[in-house]
Amino acid sequence: MTLDYAELAHACNAIARAAGHAIMRIYDADYTIARKDDASPLTAADLAAHHAILDGLGALTPRIPVLSEESAEQAAWSERRGWTRYWLVDPLDGTREFIKHNGEFTVNIALIENHEPTLGVVYAPALDEMYCAWHGGNAQAQTPQAGTVTIATRVRATPLVVAGSRSHADPRMLSALETVGAHELVALGSSLKFCRAAQGRADLYVRYGPTSEWDTAAGQCVLEQAGGGVTRLDGTRLAYNTKESLLNPDFLAFGDRAVDWAAMLRNGSGNA
Repeated sequence: MTLDYAELAHACNAIARAAGHAIMRIYDADYTIARKDDASPLTAADLAAHHAILDGLGALTPRIPVLSEESAEQAAWSERRGWTRYWLVDPLDGTREFIKHNGEFTVNIALIENHEPTLGVVYAPALDEMYCAWHGGNAQAQTPQAGTVTIATRVRATPLVVAGSRSHADPRMLSALETVGAHELVALGSSLKFCRAAQGRADLYVRYGPTSEWDTAAGQCVLEQAGGGVTRLDGTRLAYNTKESLLNPDFLAFGDRAVDWAAMLRNGSGNA
């Protein structure tokens, strides 16, 4: 099947907006909070967005399987290991931020082909910010302030601007950042951290601790197509659907590819 990535991306933007609208209908309403087996929160907004995306992608590409956070248990490794192309979805990335009502949550839709994200859409419905990219195309942002613009990463700034998790701060990150010298740490929820680096508004995002593949794929595509990168701590590119577990290793997301960020965090040196 030959794909028109630009057409798919346009359609996924509309699907992400539909999911965002479903989320926002619940955002200001009364809702209950359930707990998954891993103790992470689950709300009606997660499920409403999940169903909106499944319906949209099912109509758009009925022959491409969908792996969503809210139905991941239905995709056994024995089946999933044979997938060479599939949709990877987080219907509501940043449920804790949704519950805190700070607006820093996103809808993430990514197309994975041969273990890499080749299309990514990130939509922040409370902020009405849409980020979109595909392999071989530019990364774009659509915001109320600037309209639709092409975005690109920047040469590393001094001091560095480091995006950090608002709800999952890890002392290992703070320890690692001591090696990079002067920096400003900006707390931010969800996959918006990738998008801020893609916009040239942040230089680095260091993540220690568990994340799942649906947390990172769409943001990784946006950041990579804007000129940045996402790697494991050993410098190898973050990949998808390579093992039974859907958990990511610790990773770095960065804007300036000319810097050896992994080496910098190990010993405080990097090549500009």
